[in-house]
Amino acid sequence: MTRGLQDLSATATVEELLVAKFFRSSVGNWLSERRYYTLPDGDTQEVVSEIAIEFLAAGCPELQELAELHGLDPLALTCGSKIEWDSKDSITGKKASRGNTLFGALGNILYRDRGFATPKPITAIYHFPQPDTLCLKTEYQGSVFEEEVKLVGEKYRTRQTIISRAGEQVTIGQYLEKRMSV
Repeated sequence: MTRGLQDLSATATVEELLVAKFFRSSVGNWLSERRYYTLPDGDTQEVVSEIAIEFLAAGCPELQELAELHGLDPLALTCGSKIEWDSKDSITGKKASRGNTLFGALGNILYRDRGFATPKPITAIYHFPQPDTLCLKTEYQGSVFEEEVKLVGEKYRTRQTIISRAGEQVTIGQYLEKRMSV
């Protein structure tokens, strides 16, 4: 049986309610313009992506598969998001990457079907310092990824990612995302 929104409201943690609202508010097509800074030398790379974001309700097939990837009960995840992207280098126009990923929430953990730099399932700890700002911390393969995604009204999002290895920051990514359509 699929848990409905009423069930989620009655049993969800504050974090789960906030992430469900955040995922719903992020639904649509976005244009993401970003710049990566390699530290300490400051080399930069500029990338533009078209991003499509869908909300995933508890019990949907995608979240059931994601839960099973992580060894969870198939109906454990309270909500989620599917993100598809198509990226290219802003200067050369050369394709950078194309793909998709799934997020599913349970408590203060986001389960993913893949990581930034690995095709393997990963988890991230998340919290909300403000209702419109999602902060994630992901660790794997000796790297730490700290990310902040902030909704700015209904038409914009900002993101910042800091990647560290062995306690040293190696990359900073800064993003401005503009909603193209819902």
